[in-house]
Amino acid sequence: MTVRLPVALRNILSASLLVTLTAAVLCAQSRLPMDTKGAAQLVSFTGRVVVERTSPWRLDIGEYVYPSEVVSTGPDGSAVFKVADGSKFEVFPNSRVAFRTNTYNWEDMLELWLGKVRVQIEHPGGVPNHNKVRTPTAVISVRGTIFDVEYDADSTATTVLDEEGTVEVARALRLDDKKILNAGEGIKVYKNDSLGRQFDKGDALKRIFHAAMDALSQQAINERTSTPSVPTSTPASVPTSTGSGVGVGDKNNNPTPPPPPPPPPPPSASTP
Repeated sequence: MTVRLPVALRNILSASLLVTLTAAVLCAQSRLPMDTKGAAQLVSFTGRVVVERTSPWRLDIGEYVYPSEVVSTGPDGSAVFKVADGSKFEVFPNSRVAFRTNTYNWEDMLELWLGKVRVQIEHPGGVPNHNKVRTPTAVISVRGTIFDVEYDADSTATTVLDEEGTVEVARALRLDDKKILNAGEGIKVYKNDSLGRQFDKGDALKRIFHAAMDALSQQAINERTSTPSVPTSTPASVPTSTGSGVGVGDKNNNPTPPPPPPPPPPPSASTP
């Protein structure tokens, strides 16, 4: 039996459906390309990469992250994003980073809350392109092109490595305590400590390389000294000749007979 709804109820349901569809259209229109000027587009990724909206939203190639949104990656996740001027930032595994939380100043590009990012700033037309990356303990002002920032929440330490150009690093709690890093230099920033001495990234890599080579050399020496030597011509189970008994190549176990006794001396001549 077919149940027919009252006309009034059908009108209410139709109106509700219309409102829902209209809201969906307006929501879709709010994400039109004209609104992506300040957004970052996902250009490559691996593993789990999500943007934290009302619920975690897994991103795909070509989708956008908008100002004030937070990106997080899993242990196998990493992603590269590109902004309108061609600059890029890479989010490494086990990281959490907020994009342009200061909607009034897009120079505040990233806030790194956990993990590691790499930033590559482009300079269209050769003009300066000021951007900042913040962590709970440091503020990194871009003067160069490529640099890495890593924040360890357990130690509250921020590590900055400058790969190309220069960057300015300041303590978040004391902005006048700052240093300039040149290409190949790095620094570690702690929450309550003054900025320490820069370290050279190249020297650190050289020390790691030499330590690894020393370890490999020592391992090879240990293997040579601990491996028993194996004779090349005489099997260990075959005894060698000692002047008596069985020698190498003998086919029986009969001992070698002693040499014959010397002949008797000739008789002495008789005297007449």
